[in-house]
Amino acid sequence: MTKNKDSENNTKPDFVFGKKNYQFMLIGIGCIVLGFLLMIGGGSDDPNVFNPEIYNFRRIRVAPTLVLIGFGIEVYAILRSPN
Repeated sequence: MTKNKDSENNTKPDFVFGKKNYQFMLIGIGCIVLGFLLMIGGGSDDPNVFNPEIYNFRRIRVAPTLVLIGFGIEVYAILRSPN
């Protein structure tokens, strides 16, 4: 009985994903965070003053595209075979 407990403690834990899957997940999370960071700002301190900077190319095109690419990388990381 003691021998059985020792063999259970020495087994290597099985992870759901492999090392590459986790690397892709971190890259995807990084892309998503970078996209949201690119979206922030551009507001106005005075609510009566309009700031057209909120509609620039970075906030309207680049940042949402980067977020969508990050989500695509996350889907790929989850569906990728760990072997």
